[in-house]
Formats: sequence, C-alpha cells, structure tokens
Amino acid sequence: MYNLKKYLPIVIAIFIVSIGALWVISKKNSKKIKEEKIFDIGTFNRIRGCGRHPNFLAKLRVPQPIAIDLSQQRYKGLAFLYGRGLHQAVHLKTWEAFDYFSTYALDPRGNIYLSPMPFVSIKPKTFEFQKNIYFLDTNSGNLSVWLSLDEVKATPNNPFGVIALVYDCDDNTLWVSAIDESSYSKSRGLIYHIDIASKKILQRIKGVDALSLALLKSSKGKFLLMGDARKSQLLAMKIKESRALVTPIKLLELSNSLEHIRKIKIKGENLLELQTIPFSYTLIAQTSDGEDRKYYKAVWQRNVLSWKFKIR
Repeated sequence: MYNLKKYLPIVIAIFIVSIGALWVISKKNSKKIKEEKIFDIGTFNRIRGCGRHPNFLAKLRVPQPIAIDLSQQRYKGLAFLYGRGLHQAVHLKTWEAFDYFSTYALDPRGNIYLSPMPFVSIKPKTFEFQKNIYFLDTNSGNLSVWLSLDEVKATPNNPFGVIALVYDCDDNTLWVSAIDESSYSKSRGLIYHIDIASKKILQRIKGVDALSLALLKSSKGKFLLMGDARKSQLLAMKIKESRALVTPIKLLELSNSLEHIRKIKIKGENLLELQTIPFSYTLIAQTSDGEDRKYYKAVWQRNVLSWKFKIR
C-alpha cells in the first residue's frame, strides 16, 4: 500500500501528460483534415470571351483563323499566324523593340495587352522591360509601353517581373501578376487589379506567386484562377463586386512537384486544360524548347468533389 501511494503522483502525472499528447495529436489531425478538404468550385462551362482581333488585320485582309504567336520559334516579339496550317504570318520588325512577351489579352475593340518575358539571354534593357505592360493598338498596329509598374524590379537573381495578365470583360480592367521579389523559398508576388480607362491600380494583393491567370464563372460565383509559381497547384480567389477576396483557395495539386501551371483554359463543361512547365525563378527553365511542357485535362467531378486528370 505504501509503495502504491509512493508512485501514485507519478502515475497521475504520466496519465495527464498522455491525455495532453492525445489532445495535441487530435487537434493536428483535425487541422490536417480541414486543410486537405476539397473546395467545391461549383459547376462551370466555357463562355465566349469579349476580346476580338485587331482592326488592322481586317484592313490587311488577313483571313480567319488567326493565331497570336508569342513562342519566339520563328518571330521575335509577336506575330499573327494565318492561312493553311498557320504557315503565313503578319510580323513587323518594330514589334521586336521590347524583346519578348509572355502572355496577352484582347479587349472588345481589338487592342492587345502584353506581359514581358526574359528569353534565353540577359541584355542591358532586359530588367527594365520586365516592369512594363505593353499595348498593341487595334487600328495602327503600333506597339508601345502602356503602363510601367516602377515598384517591379527584376534582377539577375530573379529576372522575372510582370509575368501574366488577363482582361476582365465585366468592368474593363486587367488582372496582372508580378513575381520579381519572389524566390524558390519565399513567396512575395503581387496581383494588381488595374482600371484600363484611368490606369489606376484598384487593388494590390500581396504574397501570391501567380505564374498564370484566368477568369472563371461558376454556379458558386466568379473566380480568379492562378497557377502557383512555387508549387504544382492551382489556386483561386473569389471576386465579389470587382474585388478579390485575398485568401487564395487551393483547387487542385498535380502529383509531380516539379510541374507548375503556365497556362489555364476553360475548355468545356467542368473541364480545364492546364499547360505545365518546370519553373524555379531561373531563366533556363522558363525558356526551354517546349519538350518538357505537358498538358492536362482536369475534369471537376462535383458529385464526388474531386478532380480527374488526364494527360492530353
């Protein structure tokens, strides 16, 4: 009996510590389950965009179909491909003044907004180019700097600045992504929401490294989709009354951690097409020859709240 009394406080202490440990583990597991919950994006479908090709192409009697080429494989800057097999092109030498472009967006008048991209080698003006949004006039075909974001500063450590943009048909604005302050270990990217008429920045969203952007409307509302530059995942921010709710939602993640989503397209009913590339904030990965780019079809199965993937 004496021995039992002697060790009773130790037994009680061990019991209390065990209960505490079980509680902590339970809380961690609960948090993990909560974080891994699949977000229900609702049902969605492809909708016709409001953008159109520039007026000067019609004046030149360029027939449909027309493809805008930023690949740099045949032409520096940009080109408009047309004809059988898209083997003919409209390309002006003056369009090469700002080097290379990453993404483009068309507005209802046929103007084109372009984001820059460092390509293959660094030149004296390369870093300066990365802070600009470029504009191709629908009537004249003149290419110029539309807006300079002077706070965007590309460097040899990270040559990327403004990297992606998308036109919002609802309010004549641009959503623009910049990743100049980010690195493989730190996410310091910015999303800008810019009013086109006034060139005023309506909203800045910090801490999001978006390698690609797209807009999606579903039964759950309007979303800005973002391909994560640091992880192999697709993020979304809900847009309400022309403002983004600043907490990103993870929609899906690819199994290969080296793949990052470079292009996002809404292709049909509950169907996304995702183009992936290797990306590590270095020039070599982004300017590869395309052989390591992959295409996925991602089907949203709302009845079971999961994504089904298929390599195209």
